[in-house]
Amino acid sequence: MKVLFVCTGNTCRSSMAQAIALNELEKAGVTSAVVLSAGTGTVSGRPASEKAAAAMNEMGLDISGHRTTVLDMKMVEEADLILTMTERHRQEVIGVCPWAAGKVFTLGEYAGAGGDVMDPFGGGLEVYRRTADQLAGLVRLAVDRLVREMQASIDCVDNE
Repeated sequence: MKVLFVCTGNTCRSSMAQAIALNELEKAGVTSAVVLSAGTGTVSGRPASEKAAAAMNEMGLDISGHRTTVLDMKMVEEADLILTMTERHRQEVIGVCPWAAGKVFTLGEYAGAGGDVMDPFGGGLEVYRRTADQLAGLVRLAVDRLVREMQASIDCVDNE
């Protein structure tokens, strides 16, 4: 299973979501999943924002080694599930690969909570903390769903 988180710059929301998801999947005992992140409007190789890194450090997660990645068609094609931060991002991903629409959701939609994830860019550390908290809640719900779906898939194969 390959999960891809997408935002604009890949320095804040998607990089934080990636770290949270990896942690939540590890807690759930899922070691086979690959979790990546990318941006629709970035350049490759930039670090995560300092405030995003600080907010993640407060949660016990380290994104200091993160480097931005530009979303491309290959990433979309190879991902099994693509979770975007906003509806606009979802539409951008579908614009890159229209045939991938069935595996592209906003994080809020997939988590069953709806809504977009607020962009902390340009805000203070408190804004980044609020975004990190929002992401943590949504990612936990999304990982719960993903684990259930992965288990259901395994159960179907076992019953054949």
